[in-house]
Amino acid sequence: MAEKKKPTRSAAPAAKKPAAKAAATRAPKAPAKAAKAAPETPKAPAAARPPRPEKAAKQAATTPPRPAATGVHDLAPASGATHYRKRVGRGPGSGHGKTAGRGYKGQKSRTGYRHMRGFEGGQMPLHRRVPKRGFTNIFRVEYDVVNIGDLDRFEAGAAVTPQALAEARLARKSRLVKILGDGKLQKALTVSAHKFSASAKARIEAAGGRCEVLSR
Repeated sequence: MAEKKKPTRSAAPAAKKPAAKAAATRAPKAPAKAAKAAPETPKAPAAARPPRPEKAAKQAATTPPRPAATGVHDLAPASGATHYRKRVGRGPGSGHGKTAGRGYKGQKSRTGYRHMRGFEGGQMPLHRRVPKRGFTNIFRVEYDVVNIGDLDRFEAGAAVTPQALAEARLARKSRLVKILGDGKLQKALTVSAHKFSASAKARIEAAGGRCEVLSR
């Protein structure tokens, strides 16, 4: 048997609020503006200011023009250009992944690699291939040589010291001085030096002068 449908109770219509109450609860609207502000017109871009002549002249003076390249050996980066540092050991994304620029195997691919100066991979190095001649005395003492003919520029009776010779540009301040007997001396001088040759000493004393040996 078919079941009888029970009549459904219709929902009661919602009670309408009075117009006066609804108007009171509604928020008051802001008063409309009398006149809207006129839209701002975009300003024209300012004209590019020309560089100051003083600044341009200074920049031109500090950066001299580069001569034209005549070959591959003359090629160079532009002035002020920079290049990224080579970052090894940072994975394949760095462009130096896998072996990190060290190649495959071998001594140079391992950490702690070092070699002595002049090492050429096992072949006979240059400092052992070239012939050796003579002997170098490491205790050799170097002198600045001054001949007695150069001492004739000093006045008679003057004291000729290494400082006076340095001022006359005949010797250097940092070097020892040795007097040799080349030339002629016709003035009596008191010569002070670190070393004298036998002929120089004889000619200085023959001219009426005196020799003083300074300690090194």
